[in-house]
Amino acid sequence: MIIGVPKEIKNNENRVALTPAGVSEMKKHGHVVYVQATAGLGSGFADEEYTQAGAVVLPTIEDVYAIAEMIIKVKEPIASEYPLIKKDQLLFTYFHFASSEELTHAMLEKGAVCLAYETVEKTDRSLPLLVPMSEVAGRMAIQQGAKYLEKPLKGRGILLGGVPGVPPAKVLVLGGGIVGTQAAKMAAGLGAQVTIMDLSLPRLRQLDDIMPANVNTEMSNHYNITRAIKDADLVVGAVLIPGAKAPHLITRDMLKLMRPGAVVVDVAVDQGGCIETCTPTTHENPTFIIDDIVHYCVANMPGAVPYTSTLALTNATLPYAVQLANKGWEKACAENEELKKGLNVANGKILYKGVAEAWNLPYNEELVLANA
Repeated sequence: MIIGVPKEIKNNENRVALTPAGVSEMKKHGHVVYVQATAGLGSGFADEEYTQAGAVVLPTIEDVYAIAEMIIKVKEPIASEYPLIKKDQLLFTYFHFASSEELTHAMLEKGAVCLAYETVEKTDRSLPLLVPMSEVAGRMAIQQGAKYLEKPLKGRGILLGGVPGVPPAKVLVLGGGIVGTQAAKMAAGLGAQVTIMDLSLPRLRQLDDIMPANVNTEMSNHYNITRAIKDADLVVGAVLIPGAKAPHLITRDMLKLMRPGAVVVDVAVDQGGCIETCTPTTHENPTFIIDDIVHYCVANMPGAVPYTSTLALTNATLPYAVQLANKGWEKACAENEELKKGLNVANGKILYKGVAEAWNLPYNEELVLANA
């Protein structure tokens, strides 16, 4: 198969979807890999490394899209890329369709085959291609939250861990999945007083067993959230409903209950956000303020640490990419239920229920079932 790796062009996105090691693996299976010039530079990989691994380096993004049967990316295509996508071209990347109606319609109109990292799912309901970036984002949420609590950045002016004789900051984490767990661990490690909420009592029991003494667990409900945000210095939104929009757990009216200068970090913003006032921001302009509350809503947080993120992501995606290249998407999805669940759009149809429901569009099971 002919594989293309374009350079990411989303604001301050420095990750790359295939490392030189990944190119070498693809070549071992007999595939041809084209990489756009400087695609790996932000993650520390020079064009020469790709050439040595067996890739052909092309000068422009147009060249890569024009020649490739399968495009491997990190982030969803943006508007300037839509015209480059060909009918029946396979795109393997993060899409987060439920947060962008424009992207959904664009991919339907192009007739592309869109296999989304975020909905590839194992039998135990885990999301193997979302986990590594969720781990990075959960840890980063605390780093960023701690920074924006500083007074020069419009925060409350509170040190997350406090000092002897001065109490630490209070951190509220909404969601006990991968992001929430990593955020709670990081905040606790810095000495904050942490509360983590989740809907699952079994999950809360697990968290209670593994977390240090400065982490408390609570059932997630409107009453508990409303009470907790009143004295929270940092709130991390870490809610995920795979492939679908996140629910709004904190509404605009609830912001008035919070202390001026408190910070909210909504990691769920690329799925619509679990804090109503959050809209996607970029690393270039990461925050805004509503009702004296600092909002950090960067939709590609791991892009700020591209070396770590690229290696973590490609460790997870490469085995699946090899299957798709070796077998073609139809056979690969028919033989691998995990990949099949990653199919969001193909042949102008929506194949993932959460995406169809997000935009009130028809949901088509037939194509998936026909290939099973």
